[in-house]
Amino acid sequence: MIVAHPDRFAVNLISAHKKALELSDLKLKTSAKHSVLTEGGTDELLEKLQDHVDVTLAAIVGMAGLEPLMAAIPYSKSIAIANKEPLVAAGDLVLAACKKHGTKILPIDSEHNAVFQVFEESQRDQIERIILTASGGPFRALSRAEMTNITPEQAVKHPNWSMGAKISVDSATMMNKALEIIEAHYLFDMPAEKIDVLVHPQSVIHSMVEYSDGSVLAQLGAPDMKTPITYALGWPERLSSPGEKLDFRKMSELHFEEPDAERFPAIRLGYDCLREGQGACLTFNAANEVAVDAFLNRRIGFLEIVETVESVLNDVPRQEVSTLEGIISYDEDVRRFTLEKIKSGKVSHKVA
Repeated sequence: MIVAHPDRFAVNLISAHKKALELSDLKLKTSAKHSVLTEGGTDELLEKLQDHVDVTLAAIVGMAGLEPLMAAIPYSKSIAIANKEPLVAAGDLVLAACKKHGTKILPIDSEHNAVFQVFEESQRDQIERIILTASGGPFRALSRAEMTNITPEQAVKHPNWSMGAKISVDSATMMNKALEIIEAHYLFDMPAEKIDVLVHPQSVIHSMVEYSDGSVLAQLGAPDMKTPITYALGWPERLSSPGEKLDFRKMSELHFEEPDAERFPAIRLGYDCLREGQGACLTFNAANEVAVDAFLNRRIGFLEIVETVESVLNDVPRQEVSTLEGIISYDEDVRRFTLEKIKSGKVSHKVA
């Protein structure tokens, strides 16, 4: 999108973890002033983030993105946030920092971007509920028994979206939607009882907001992340997007259904953690990141991802922490606890 609008953007910094050639190519395409690889550590990235900019696009996967996000907030007029984990695990901390520095959060996640577009702040007291839509993932129609022997290769093949391995597995378990429930709470200051999930396999309606007069405002678009990215980077204006456009003439039907809590218990866990508080949300996220990694490396089976997370939530000593250092330390503790639980063999089903 930035390449499509070279007259609108001057790129100060881009980063990657270890894809040096791709980063170098992107630097040339965007004429970025700085580029940073973080495989050897994040010190240089954190230092380079101390330049004043109009918008920072935060897209580092997982909790690894929390510290750079916090470093960028004081120097950014707005944060276009694509990774949900920092808000899930440290929402209070992130929001307090944004309030202190007058930094606007612009959600890029397609569901929250959709809500952002139709959420009338002046009518907040008339909002009945936020409805987050979910594709249902690649295994929406399978029974629990049929999901027993799912492989990583199957789990990363999303039917609608092209995404990385971690988020693709989260979508397959519907853990992604559980994390989005928590994220929606922090982004829009809505209680758990006003956040609903509806399975919509076509991924055309990206989310909705229902008002007290019966009106339901929805944002529609093709399942292409270029659309929410363009919206966030252009906000409050709208820029032309290089992404796919929605063609209603090619649509035969839009289907909706309730998520199945028996086959996909992650959503229930998400609500439970949101109601319990930040410590539970942090535990939820950390355990899931470890469990997904274990599944991708064939140390546990597909169904054991959510089972591991629930087991950790039941067993790990809960903490409520409010500082960046405390959150990072507690996150590391939960990850060690989760790894030990997996190594203990209590989660024993593996995929050959």
